[in-house]
Amino acid sequence: MSIPIGAHVDQTDPIAEAQARQAPLVQFFLGDPQGYKGPEVQYAGGAQALREAAGEAGVDLYVHAPYIVNVATTNNRIRIPSRKLLQQHVDAAAEIGAKGLIVHGGHVNKTDDPSIGFDNWRKAVEATDLKLPLLIENTAGGDNAMTRYLDRIAGVWDAISGTEQADMVGFCLDTCHAHAGGNPLETVVADVLAITGRIDLVHCNDSRDAFDSGADRHANLGAGHIDADLLAAVIRDAGAPVCLETPGGAAEHTADAAWLRERVA
Repeated sequence: MSIPIGAHVDQTDPIAEAQARQAPLVQFFLGDPQGYKGPEVQYAGGAQALREAAGEAGVDLYVHAPYIVNVATTNNRIRIPSRKLLQQHVDAAAEIGAKGLIVHGGHVNKTDDPSIGFDNWRKAVEATDLKLPLLIENTAGGDNAMTRYLDRIAGVWDAISGTEQADMVGFCLDTCHAHAGGNPLETVVADVLAITGRIDLVHCNDSRDAFDSGADRHANLGAGHIDADLLAAVIRDAGAPVCLETPGGAAEHTADAAWLRERVA
């Protein structure tokens, strides 16, 4: 079973980063992951040059939206700039020929009805011109999160399923987030597929913390709390491209990829 395995890398030269890992795909940020400034392509020659270089090298590109994007919130001062930032990143990711834009599910405030967050997701999908697949990622912590628990993920999916662009919205399954978020890895692939019908990308990460800890702290594969066979089973069952978001650089990612291939084969 040959599953493409890549890693999250620095965006300055993602093609060189992919080649250093002998990886067929890479993920990166376009700009500041904690800022509202908007996307920035740092690759020499700009967006078109990066698109062409990726095509020539046979490397698939994925872009991770800034962490601060929260289109679910009832706070207008966060939701409105988040929608703007989301569209900017959709446009920039499409310009470089990315296969998908990964975005966290966000959260509502403590006293809010979660259904408001679901509806805000619907509005965001309707308001965004999706020029490439938008991959919503499950998150690890927060009782008010939109995509930590399966019932909340189902709420988001129900809300967006009636939109015209519903087929452009996919799912990114993070193994560390699922484990730390309290979703049993034994069933998480089947559980997610029953809700979304698809898993487009897997963030394969071990967890530095225990099951249902709510802590988003990634570990290298085999060095955390997730059972090795269970982690491999998730990757096998999901059957989607894999992106490592584990600590370290090319050497550590190459070792993690080898660890995973050995167990998934």
